Amino acid sequence: MTKKDLRPSEFAPYYLRYIEKLPDEIHLRDSFKLGKETVVSFFNGIPHDKHDYAYDLGKWTCKEVLQHLVDTERIFQYRLFRIARNDKTALAGFDQSIYMEPSMAKSKSMDDLLAEFTAVRNSSIILLNSLGDDELEHIGIADGSKMSARAAAFTIAGHDIWHMEIVMKKYLSC
Repeated sequence: MTKKDLRPSEFAPYYLRYIEKLPDEIHLRDSFKLGKETVVSFFNGIPHDKHDYAYDLGKWTCKEVLQHLVDTERIFQYRLFRIARNDKTALAGFDQSIYMEPSMAKSKSMDDLLAEFTAVRNSSIILLNSLGDDELEHIGIADGSKMSARAAAFTIAGHDIWHMEIVMKKYLSC
């Protein structure tokens, strides 16, 4: 199953910004394995003096961006799971901003955040490997819009790329 198999009716237009970051031919399960290696390598490569850097007042630090990736993957993994199991209960949206302060990302080390990311990603990989392609095509409702299980998964993978590009541009280029 590749990104090009997705139909626009499987997700809200907002998520296209993340999904389009992935190559058309990438296989869903491969995107998670490759993404894990890429995210870990990328954040390991950030100089220590940039871990707590935010490019502007009110913006997240590099460590907080990584925490956001973890939190978002947990939420979308839950959506993926529920939808793949054909649960028709509408799933709530979430406000990413309120998650940051209680996460205490600023007090965590980059190593701890990367260990958390790796654990969550490994869980996502195991979940994806336990699902058949037919289950990944199930459609549910998330944040008021239709979403397939596979669209939730592709969103996770593309979301990582989206934020690494922002970190590269706004955090590491100065």
